[in-house]
Amino acid sequence: MILDEVERRRGISAALVYPFMRSLMESPFPAPGKLIKVKTFLPGAGNEVIELRRPTDSRLEHVDFESLFKCLSVRQVIRVFASLLLERRVIFVADKLSTLSSCMHAVVALLYPFSWQHTFIPVLPGSMLDIVCCPTPFLVGLLSSSVPKLKELPVEEALMVDLGTDRFIRQMDDEASLLPRKLQSALVQALEQRNDIISQDSDSESDEEYNSLTNLVSEAFIRFFLETIGHYSLFLTQTEHGERVFQREAFRKSVASKSIRRFLGVFMESQMFAGFIQDRELRKTRAKGLFEQRVDQYLEELPDSEQSGVNKFLKGLGNKMKFLHKKN
Repeated sequence: MILDEVERRRGISAALVYPFMRSLMESPFPAPGKLIKVKTFLPGAGNEVIELRRPTDSRLEHVDFESLFKCLSVRQVIRVFASLLLERRVIFVADKLSTLSSCMHAVVALLYPFSWQHTFIPVLPGSMLDIVCCPTPFLVGLLSSSVPKLKELPVEEALMVDLGTDRFIRQMDDEASLLPRKLQSALVQALEQRNDIISQDSDSESDEEYNSLTNLVSEAFIRFFLETIGHYSLFLTQTEHGERVFQREAFRKSVASKSIRRFLGVFMESQMFAGFIQDRELRKTRAKGLFEQRVDQYLEELPDSEQSGVNKFLKGLGNKMKFLHKKN
């Protein structure tokens, strides 16, 4: 949003950018989950008040899921997510810097508790366009003006996403079948019904509604990871020398679903998964982040085998959203 305002002012006159940034810096830094109002002046529009809200979860401090879902449909977002999970090459294209920046950071946030381990450039300068010819995984953003030149380059297989038209300029044609089918259906359903889920058991004002969207999207993808790797801690064993070792094959074979086992067979070869497990193997004490809290809750749910597939996914997510509303 701040980048949008900067671009808006720069489009009129570069001299308008400094007063806006100064007004912003003089405003008090908001507490988590709170809103501040910044007064500014714009020729032709007069005095304006801009509202800026800080997320409750510091992990999502600079993440704007709303922008991502304005640019891409739920199904397209999930196809991009799947491509990133398998560490493919992904290129985002947009007309505006702010769109590129917000969507790039949002899509990387969907990977939590994993971290993108490869090249990440939210806005790639035209002079560095040759980077997209490298054979290793990357996630880069390009302004639309660079597309003609891009099409002349010998780019290897990549997913090229046009944020302005919600379509893929280039794709590998298997993006819709990379994730376990039932979990993908549940994820699609949860995200397409996000407004209904948020409004249930909630009579909150806009402040909480914004946080609820951020929470719901985050929790939906966390739920996906719980259903696929939520049992990982059961397979971290300790040697006689006190070292923690992950039992890879036992972990994968313990999953009843063939489609999830197949997915894990590919995902477990990624640097993302290797980094995640290595971090847990090297820790002297158990990790205590948000994901580990969700893992504990998930493992408590495991004996309840009455629910499965989409219903289990939505029930778990629904219970989590109710808890978050009560907490707010």
